[in-house]
Amino acid sequence: FGQPIMVGVKLLQTMQLKTFILHFILGGTIVSVVTFLGSQGKGILAAFVATFPIMTALTFALVYSKAGQIATVNYAKGLLFMTPPWIIYVLCLIFLLPRWGFVKSLIVGVLTYMILAGIVSIVIKHLGRG
Repeated sequence: FGQPIMVGVKLLQTMQLKTFILHFILGGTIVSVVTFLGSQGKGILAAFVATFPIMTALTFALVYSKAGQIATVNYAKGLLFMTPPWIIYVLCLIFLLPRWGFVKSLIVGVLTYMILAGIVSIVIKHLGRG
């Protein structure tokens, strides 16, 4: 009686691993293309590829297929709420990179994003929307 359950669990684990590998390859491919374009001095094209809705469309489809409409809407709202901290992160790199170099500006940008994202999360939770 326990054997079919174990086979089902093993099959589910194999399917989850294959899905994870597919997601990893898709994400890695996009990052590689963006990196290549950016390193060729094609910043606008690289930014276009990086921000093209295919990543969010894929993520929306995957979240929807795994968890349904409510989870997908919550994810979309989360994207909007986290956009201002992300914009400030990018602005940190734009303004600090020429002055402080890559590593320091990246650290400040990421820390700024994390602090602002934490504040946004607290505010959203406090307002009961998260």
